[in-house]
Amino acid sequence: MEKISEGSERILVCLSSSPSNQKVIGAAAKMAEAFHATLTAIHVKPVNYDSLPASDRLRLQNNIEFAKQNGATIISVIGNDVPAQIAEYAHISGATKIVVGRSIAKKQHFWSKSPLTEQLILNAPDVDVYIIPDSSADIRQQNRRLKLSMAGLIRPTLKDTLFTLFLLTASTLVGLLFTYFGFSEANIITVFILGVLLIAVFTVNPIYSAIGSLAGVLLFNWFFIEPRLSFHTYEPEYIVTFGIMLISSLITSTLANKLKGSARQSSREAFRTKVLFDTNQLLQKAECAEDVFRIGAQQVKTLLDREVVVFPATKEGPGMIGAQPEPLLQNGDPAERDENESEIAEWVLSNQVAAGAHMEKFEHAKSLYYPISINGYRYGVIAVYLSGKRPEAFEYSVFTSIVGECALALEGLRNAAEKEQAAVAMRNEQLRSNLLRSISHDIRTPLTSISGNVSNLLSHYRHLDDDTLKQIFTDIYDDSEWLIDLVENLLSISRIENGQMDLNLSPDVVNDVIEEALQHIDKNAAKHHIIVSLSPDVLIARMDARLIMQVLINLINNAVKNTPEGSRIEITSGKDESFIHIQVKDDGPGIPDKVKPHVFEMFYTGQTRVSDGRRGIGLGLALCKSIVESHGGKIILTDNVPCGCCFTVSLPAQEVNIDE
Repeated sequence: MEKISEGSERILVCLSSSPSNQKVIGAAAKMAEAFHATLTAIHVKPVNYDSLPASDRLRLQNNIEFAKQNGATIISVIGNDVPAQIAEYAHISGATKIVVGRSIAKKQHFWSKSPLTEQLILNAPDVDVYIIPDSSADIRQQNRRLKLSMAGLIRPTLKDTLFTLFLLTASTLVGLLFTYFGFSEANIITVFILGVLLIAVFTVNPIYSAIGSLAGVLLFNWFFIEPRLSFHTYEPEYIVTFGIMLISSLITSTLANKLKGSARQSSREAFRTKVLFDTNQLLQKAECAEDVFRIGAQQVKTLLDREVVVFPATKEGPGMIGAQPEPLLQNGDPAERDENESEIAEWVLSNQVAAGAHMEKFEHAKSLYYPISINGYRYGVIAVYLSGKRPEAFEYSVFTSIVGECALALEGLRNAAEKEQAAVAMRNEQLRSNLLRSISHDIRTPLTSISGNVSNLLSHYRHLDDDTLKQIFTDIYDDSEWLIDLVENLLSISRIENGQMDLNLSPDVVNDVIEEALQHIDKNAAKHHIIVSLSPDVLIARMDARLIMQVLINLINNAVKNTPEGSRIEITSGKDESFIHIQVKDDGPGIPDKVKPHVFEMFYTGQTRVSDGRRGIGLGLALCKSIVESHGGKIILTDNVPCGCCFTVSLPAQEVNIDE
């Protein structure tokens, strides 16, 4: 339970199906705004909720929506003691003010219940109760509505009438059979009470249980009380029996109706819980917005058994006004859809208010249009084809809950996408930062060398001998080549990562590519022992020879730069099943185990320096990995026992026919 800070206000407004309830909600919203208080709207759902007129249930749902639009949190509880449950929730939640409409019912007899407002004041004496009076027009309107509801309540149906007559006839026949066999009157009374109980259980309208109780007593009096076949009796005990039987029948039928109503309400609540639970479970597996829309539409279809269409928004955001939603047909006949459905969906999407059939806006439409939105983000509109039937309040409540679950799922997907974008942006920023730091640090040495040598030439060119000039020119050339290699690696890896490098694939002999690569390796390789052990077989792979050559040059130069002079570097080739393997081994100091998982990462250098003082910026091996994987191969690093390291490049082999 949320704690209420000292001095804060919490206002509780009571919801009902009264036509003037929106006036009560509006007054409570203004009060909450004036007091800077939180607003909660509570509705006590009676056990016989399903037996209420459809107009009352729809009006109640409209009032609930009105409360939501005014910023109220909706609380729904089930029970028949309305004032006691409102007062109990007020105490639990820490409400400081209760806003309620004036009750229409007036106390007419001393045994009648007091109006709701009076009972509420008695049950919550420590909470301020504000009573918003109804207008006389509202009272007259609701009185007429109650009379019409009662008229509809007592309207008989042929099925229930025939069933009632059948049970009364059967009870009479069983009673006559009991009389024939000499059973006591108590047994016959039990038969009639059982008949009344069955009438109460299996008929829809509770008026039949009352009719059955009275008819059962009259039939018992006519057939089984002396003098028979008349309603006269000369024995006082029969009058007592008559009264007890009537009271027992009425009590039995009333209890049966209450139990039936409770069972119906429980089954409805269980069904609602199951539908919402299934919806939540399915939405957790949704991977994209379209999955959420389809799951939501299917669940609404399962719940209401009506056609459903979803209109996803073309964009998202609080400022999305006039975005034209495109329909995503879930099921149903397109001919049954509204001609101006796009116009209605766009209006609902822009205003975030339900419209369509039985609503204030576009009331002549065939469908009910409901917005899928949360926290100002508008994701779409869902339309339910009502076919002229007014939705029940219970169905409408479950429907809005499903839509709310869909909105939450879409919000979660949006948040996950934003987090992923933020992570990518952070990673790119980190890479950019590493690149700038590495380049600024590592190109300083060659640039300084070039600048110093050029300055020396400008100042002392005439005084330098040929050997000195040759050495200076060589140093400038080496530093320039290093910078060119750096730029080429940067451009190559950028093109590969962005998918912009076109591979010129063709069958090539692997050994020829290796030999060509050896012609372009670092000049310092002459200070090492380079051993080439190529397979005697013709190894052919489908590759871009220029790029694979660059991979081999990088690997060999990497071995040259990171091993001392005189080290052994071995290049081998071979074939294993469907792959051709090229290995570059050295017997240098090797690579520590903690560094191995990172050697193919961009800008990772392992903090190693080569003999000339330069440090690579960690692009060579990353470039090799990108090139090899773009060919469908792989590159791995292992130890070269007893010392050194081994890089293995594996490329898919290609069989070539002799006649090619």
